[in-house]
Amino acid sequence: MKNILVTGACGQIGSELVEKLREKYGNENVVATGHKTPPTEKMRKAGPFEYIDVVRKEEIANVVKKYDIGTIYHMGAILSAVGEQKPQLAFNVNLIGLYNVLKVGREQKLERIMVPSSIAAFGPDTPKDNTPNETILRPTTMYGVTKVAGELLGDYYFHKFGVDVRGMRFPGIISSETLPGGGTTDYAVAIYYEAIKNKRYTCFVREDTVLPMMYMPDATKALMDLAEADVSKLKHHCDFNVNAMSFSAGELAASIKKHIPEFVCEYKPDYRQEIADSWPRSLNDSAARKEWGWKPKYDLPAMTKDMLEKLSKKLK
Repeated sequence: MKNILVTGACGQIGSELVEKLREKYGNENVVATGHKTPPTEKMRKAGPFEYIDVVRKEEIANVVKKYDIGTIYHMGAILSAVGEQKPQLAFNVNLIGLYNVLKVGREQKLERIMVPSSIAAFGPDTPKDNTPNETILRPTTMYGVTKVAGELLGDYYFHKFGVDVRGMRFPGIISSETLPGGGTTDYAVAIYYEAIKNKRYTCFVREDTVLPMMYMPDATKALMDLAEADVSKLKHHCDFNVNAMSFSAGELAASIKKHIPEFVCEYKPDYRQEIADSWPRSLNDSAARKEWGWKPKYDLPAMTKDMLEKLSKKLK
């Protein structure tokens, strides 16, 4: 098989995805790329790394040719909270960057392009509970706008040019390995770090804020499983809902308190509360389960136990 390229490899999902892909396909067969954030020593030593700017199509094309790439996991993006502070940057990176990846994919006849979407594609008019795969997509953030456009672009390239583009709408992603990168669901990661380090956390959303979430091992598995699915069985392509668990900020704090009784969480909502309120509380992912066998492993208690065990070792 040809090699694999991961954009945004130094980001929250990208960093762990690179490791999983290298475990499965071999270190030298997975090329990690980033823009400004330097890779960890472990990532750089394990396999090839290149700096690219996805807004510059020729930089993507050069790396694809250099390493004989067959599949791109396009993880490079500006997330929701940062996107509201820098909307032009979010538009350029998220939309122009994706368009460049798709053009390179068409021109160089890539086997597959994986493009994650997000629950940010939804908006305040979308049904909040058990949100359907086919529903109103009217987001109120630049990040969300770029994700809706990205889904449509990916489907367009699949149907118009035969480029095998696939993607899913991720909920909030929680990781024990990488710090948050400017998203609205960052509180669900930061709370674990602060619980271990300081036994206290000030949360930037209300206690009753419920959002869909996913633990990183399930997120990387979902991407790799969808990439390997039989395309003839896929009725959807770039817009699969994937659900794992939904919980409130208060329920998350309570799950930590079971392990760290002295932990205290306060709630001081900021501008990110409005973004969170525009997103679903839970997702209907029956299409993903039916078309490519999606099934998450972790629920809230299992995730909290694993997060606290790993972070306790890491933060010693």
